[in-house]
Amino acid sequence: MERAGQTKDAYALVLDAIDTGIYLPGDRLVESELAERFGVSRTPVREALQRLETQSVLVRDGRSMVVAALDHDQLGELYVVRAELEGLAARLAAQHAAPEEIRILQNMLVMDRKLVNDPQQLSKANRRFHRQIHLASHNRFLIQQLEMVHRTMALLTTTSLAVEGRGSAALDEHEALVNAIASRDGDAANDALKNHISMAYETRLKQDAGEV
Repeated sequence: MERAGQTKDAYALVLDAIDTGIYLPGDRLVESELAERFGVSRTPVREALQRLETQSVLVRDGRSMVVAALDHDQLGELYVVRAELEGLAARLAAQHAAPEEIRILQNMLVMDRKLVNDPQQLSKANRRFHRQIHLASHNRFLIQQLEMVHRTMALLTTTSLAVEGRGSAALDEHEALVNAIASRDGDAANDALKNHISMAYETRLKQDAGEV
């Protein structure tokens, strides 16, 4: 049991280090250095790296593991899948979310408005918000697929919420989404979520093109 727990911890620690930008696309991950950093043995670190490789978060370069990078086409493919899956989650949330879950989403809207001038904290809050939508779908298989998508999102080194005006616009989009879920309007929730992802993707493309 201890080894299984250590493996899980090592996986979560490495993934969080990538997600928070400690390790960026192209960085090599050295087993011994990770074990020392996280205070775990090398075996769970090795297993965590192998697991992340199967999820395409890491790629092998010779004998080394390197944080993967997304090219232009992969980015587009990721956003297409994300929009479809999250749209479905929003539709199901409108059907199945408990009143308490809807109140949590509404409370998140209020709290997240206070972070609009802090892109990094708003980015973390954004992930929590989307995770709450996923959970509110009450579909375990969909949630698993969305977890895979969001693991890949960790490979994006910047947040579109850092673009001037995007944070406030994103929160307005979140509000429209929550209102649709609260109204039990699955079509509107699906449309609101897909519009939100489309706006985020367009902003990221402008970032990459140096237009913002």
